[in-house]
Amino acid sequence: MQNTGAQTSEAGQQNSVSADYSAAIDQVDSWVDGAIKLIPNFTVALLVLLIAFILGSIFRFVVRRHLTRRDRSNLGEVLGSLVKWSVILVGFLLAATIVMPSLKPGDLIAGLGVGSVAIGFAFKDILQNWLAGLLILVRQPFEIGDQIKVADFEGTVHRIETRATLIDTYDGQRVVMPNSDIYTNAVLVKTAHTKRRSDFEIGIGYSDSIGEACDVIRSAVTQVEGVQQSPAPEALPWELAASWVTIRARWWTNSAQTDVTHIRARVIQSVKEALDEAGIDMPFETQVHLFHDQTDESDGKPGQQREGWPAPPANRGEKQAGNAERERGTGNTGPQNK
Repeated sequence: MQNTGAQTSEAGQQNSVSADYSAAIDQVDSWVDGAIKLIPNFTVALLVLLIAFILGSIFRFVVRRHLTRRDRSNLGEVLGSLVKWSVILVGFLLAATIVMPSLKPGDLIAGLGVGSVAIGFAFKDILQNWLAGLLILVRQPFEIGDQIKVADFEGTVHRIETRATLIDTYDGQRVVMPNSDIYTNAVLVKTAHTKRRSDFEIGIGYSDSIGEACDVIRSAVTQVEGVQQSPAPEALPWELAASWVTIRARWWTNSAQTDVTHIRARVIQSVKEALDEAGIDMPFETQVHLFHDQTDESDGKPGQQREGWPAPPANRGEKQAGNAERERGTGNTGPQNK
């Protein structure tokens, strides 16, 4: 009886194992059959993706070509890439619905909405820079080749990309400035206009004629090559400083930094030579040091202590009269006592 029960148990185990294998094989067969049935769907989906890729490339080329003709090549590159990948995304959604007919486009869009929020939080800085770059290219506050100053960096705009703007400094270095920093901060565009005004201050002596000095400086600036004649150069009395009278010279040049720098150097040289020739003094800084011995009776008394200069002559006359009275009080009468 025991042998019979053992044989029955072994036979049951073998039957269950073979049943499991049969179920697995049937499952694989069903998958293979389903895949074979979906081969036409896969073929159509691949064709849709290929067509979407080709259309996206064509749209990108058209957008770039149109904007390049309008001197907006950077904007054309960004918008062209955006249009291309948008078309490819639409093609991918269509291909997914072809392969899986039970999948609804609304469900895909809803899933993409939730996923885009998560992606937005994960790539916040990248998306912020990309959007700022797109707005800079669309609104165009400055162009490639303009000379700008952002924060502590100044130079020529070399390229505007989707993530950053490349700036070539005047000393041959390159700054990669994130677009979000440019869009949220003040930008000084130095070549926004064709002309730019420069100025320089000159000090003359108090004994020299202000009118004559202004005429000499104005004439010297006007004769410098590269200085614009309209608006005309100016020389204005600006400040009565401690050691000199300040005159500010102002002139207009081309807005390019190289012109501004070299013309400024020539203006300074011309003004210096003209003032020397006219005999107008350009004094050094003068300082007066007063040493107080603090032996007066008023020293240390607020409102009475004098700082620096001696007492007026009237006070000195009173002190002399007081000394004379003290001498008479002591009986010093001069030759009569002899």
